[in-house]
Amino acid sequence: MIGDTETIDEFLAHRTSDVEEAVRTAAATEIMPRFRRLAAHEIDEKSGPHDLVTDADRKAEAYLTEALGKLLPGSVVVGEEAVHANPATYDAIRGEAPVWIVDPVDGTRQFVHGDPGFCTLVALTQGGVVHASWTYAPVHDRFATAIRGGGAFLDGRRLHSGSPVAGRDLEVATSHPFYTTDDQKRALLGLQTEGVRPRSCGSAGLEYLQIAQGLLDATAFCWEAAWDHAAGLLLVQEAGGSHLTIAGEPFRITGGNTLPFTAARDEATARRVVELLSRGT
Repeated sequence: MIGDTETIDEFLAHRTSDVEEAVRTAAATEIMPRFRRLAAHEIDEKSGPHDLVTDADRKAEAYLTEALGKLLPGSVVVGEEAVHANPATYDAIRGEAPVWIVDPVDGTRQFVHGDPGFCTLVALTQGGVVHASWTYAPVHDRFATAIRGGGAFLDGRRLHSGSPVAGRDLEVATSHPFYTTDDQKRALLGLQTEGVRPRSCGSAGLEYLQIAQGLLDATAFCWEAAWDHAAGLLLVQEAGGSHLTIAGEPFRITGGNTLPFTAARDEATARRVVELLSRGT
């Protein structure tokens, strides 16, 4: 129970539009005014030059932390930037309280370079299960939502991922080399084969949306951060897709997965990608 009175299902029955409004407001007030207007002092490195954070990330996350917490009393917010400041906050994902998983700017590198390929991601979880997700691409004003057992939607239109076209190369978005270990690099080499067209991924959230729309066949990712994956994995699943780790198990947002893992338009494609990744190890 939430606040001893309301379950997650009851919350989702009448408050999903309030979550969407909070996401839109965070983007309108904290992200878009800084798009292509960032000053040098508003950009910092975290673990290195490929891991950036901006004032837009920090301020949008702060707004969403307050807004989402108010919408659902008793819930906890796990945001990318808060976890960077205090890694112990990530443990809430494994607890029993409802958890909002927030990536304020998914695709910060693109955002910094003035590329519109970024989004804001929010997922509502409990006990490691993703119950709902919100994906917003503010430059193009595209909004995708998913409710566990209730389908996936983009701007109000139901999404169906479908299956890849027979005889056409599989397009697979893959982790960047600087985010992978040597073993993972070898696994990804399994995709360098006839009938597969791998490419480096952009914003993970937007890649998941592409799969849910049937515009991308699969991913092959090598990192576990829940803020990058929780929202998109539910979106893909509710659109008819599937996700598997290289061990042949569904990806767990609580961690401990065998990597790489894939999300794909259908189960057969997920299994094919996993088989190819296994050949590379």
